[in-house]
Amino acid sequence: MKTTVYIQNLKCGGCARTITKKLSELEDIGEVHVDVEESAVSFDYLDEMALQHAQEVLKFNGYPVLGDQNTIGDKAKSLVSCAIGKMHL
Repeated sequence: MKTTVYIQNLKCGGCARTITKKLSELEDIGEVHVDVEESAVSFDYLDEMALQHAQEVLKFNGYPVLGDQNTIGDKAKSLVSCAIGKMHL
């Protein structure tokens, strides 16, 4: 199945690289595409459990799904994830 989720705190290519790397590491997730301008992440997933896990990984890295709580901790984590993504150009 394929989905697109809209996330918070997505700012640049560094963020996109981190998101792509983290989601691509998941066994039941594939074909990850990040659209920075739309704050959207599209990917293929095997089942609802894989989708939920992907959303948890996004939140853990500072990118909660639009509509979810966006804490100061999430914002701080997204800045760190962004910086890490920028270092891996």
